[in-house]
Amino acid sequence: MGAIDIPELQFTPIEEIQERVSRVKKTFLEHKTRDVEFRLVQLRKLYWAIKDHEQQIVEALRSDLGKPQFETEVSESVWLENDIVFISKNLHKWVKDEKADDIDLTFKFMNPKIRKDPLGTVLLTLGPVLGAIAAGNTVVIKPSENAPKSAVVMQQIVEAALDPSCYTIVQGAIPETQALLAERWDKIFFTGGATVGRIIAKAAAPHLTPVVLELGGINPAIISKSANPRLVARRLLWGKLMNAGQVCTSQNYLLVDRSLVPAVVEEFKKAYKEFYPNGAKASPDYARIVNEGAFRRLKGMIDNSQGKILMGGTMDEKDLFIEPTLVQVESPDDSMLVQESFGPLIPILPVDNIDEAINIANSIQSTPLGLYPFGSKADTEKILSQTRSGGVSVNDAALHIPTLPFGGVGESGYGAYRGRASFDVFVHRRPITSSPGWLESILAIRYPPYAGKLAKFKAASVSAPDFDRSGRKVHLGWLRYILTLGGGSAKAGAGRAAVVAAGES
Repeated sequence: MGAIDIPELQFTPIEEIQERVSRVKKTFLEHKTRDVEFRLVQLRKLYWAIKDHEQQIVEALRSDLGKPQFETEVSESVWLENDIVFISKNLHKWVKDEKADDIDLTFKFMNPKIRKDPLGTVLLTLGPVLGAIAAGNTVVIKPSENAPKSAVVMQQIVEAALDPSCYTIVQGAIPETQALLAERWDKIFFTGGATVGRIIAKAAAPHLTPVVLELGGINPAIISKSANPRLVARRLLWGKLMNAGQVCTSQNYLLVDRSLVPAVVEEFKKAYKEFYPNGAKASPDYARIVNEGAFRRLKGMIDNSQGKILMGGTMDEKDLFIEPTLVQVESPDDSMLVQESFGPLIPILPVDNIDEAINIANSIQSTPLGLYPFGSKADTEKILSQTRSGGVSVNDAALHIPTLPFGGVGESGYGAYRGRASFDVFVHRRPITSSPGWLESILAIRYPPYAGKLAKFKAASVSAPDFDRSGRKVHLGWLRYILTLGGGSAKAGAGRAAVVAAGES
């Protein structure tokens, strides 16, 4: 197959941005995207457009990141295609009104339910667009200008597949992004770094626009003395090889029980030789750093470290190549630990025990996107019980099942998507009740004049606690439970029974 020519990235003229946004907002208010079949047709057409552009996606990511075809297909095109198939099979089930749970008997006659309403017009990048379409929103997509070939292919896919009155793409850098953020949105979904995430959240605040932030984090791997050194090394090295470590879920540093450090280091060296017999630079299976700025930032982290390089360490700025680099550091304040690398750096800090590791991890960043505990069930459960994170892979690195909710907490962001969560994050769960006319005789208790009505209202409505003043739970006998229709005094039960009788008359 011949070389694929991908055009240069053309920024959207700033004067066009407001008109594009207005167009998709107008379409939403015409209710075009409310129709579930319309949404499904859009998603199906998007599936085939991604299929048709698979080679362009491979070439774009090779050009932008030196990304191997295997990684591109596994983590980009196949992931998106599978997500569309999953959504298509489940969307009719997801959009159905839900019967409201845990409703008191008094209110059951009002047919309480939850409807999933689209939010409106949303701003995002390509990953979450599937959920936004499925949920019935109109969408403006803003790709990252840091991956220009990928941004061009994204535009080709969107324009080949999607209705332009509902879904549009805006290309650009800071000025174009600022123009977009000046608009009023119904939701903004941002994936990137915490610095830009704060700018997005600040820009959204004046309009009270809800924001989902997927920000990555300074993710720790905690290696207890019960861990298997070979699994630790192979799995965590793989976590740093995907896209040369430029993955928000890859571990930022390892806290390793001191007794296990020599064995873990030895296994890293073995795994590196096995994965790259001729070294990473000569391998077709190893990506490059996205741009010069990111390269220099990573180089600075290594240069400023007090640690000792145990494996790798070679760099070539012209080629934007940084070898997977294993460094043993001696302080939690080392530059390799306290900054998010977003690159192929693997610092190891020896620790005396799990408690020390947990304290260090919580002090560096207490809410990372990912946490990777290795060891026995007891050890990993202890780590889980004393830490927080967006997600956890026990005895593995950066693993995420595609249909599980994915998102951060605290410093690593908020909101989640993937699978069903991609739909849920773009809908408003709208409670709806319907009060039939025949309920009027019961509802009349709420109208003035109120004289004599409060005791009746309490008899029918007040819930008796199932706990005493010291906070201990009180267990009701089964006979009393039946006689009081669910707890409380006999009088309250009689009141409830009266409501039931009135409803059946």
